[in-house]
Amino acid sequence: MVLLEFSMSPFDKGESLGEYVARSLDIVDRSGLPYRLTPMGTIIEGEWDEVMAVVTACFERMSQDCKRVSTSIRIDYRAGPGGRLASKIATVEGKLGRKLST
Repeated sequence: MVLLEFSMSPFDKGESLGEYVARSLDIVDRSGLPYRLTPMGTIIEGEWDEVMAVVTACFERMSQDCKRVSTSIRIDYRAGPGGRLASKIATVEGKLGRKLST
């Protein structure tokens, strides 16, 4: 199972990029994969081919009208079942003995 964190933005569209981020998040949300949006990127959980297909779809959509696209990707693979988006946070909260504001 893979946790993939990515951020993608155009370099040729000025400072306000919310429109482009929203287009990517629409693709992520419609994928049906578990995900978490953060202020600096998006984390998707799934099998390798599934998460890479989502990133590819986001890139293909953005490159339709953006001449330069910056993409950052981090991948954490671990054999076994899914559910790590929540379980990794729960583990840390358990060790602290309290909920975190995530």
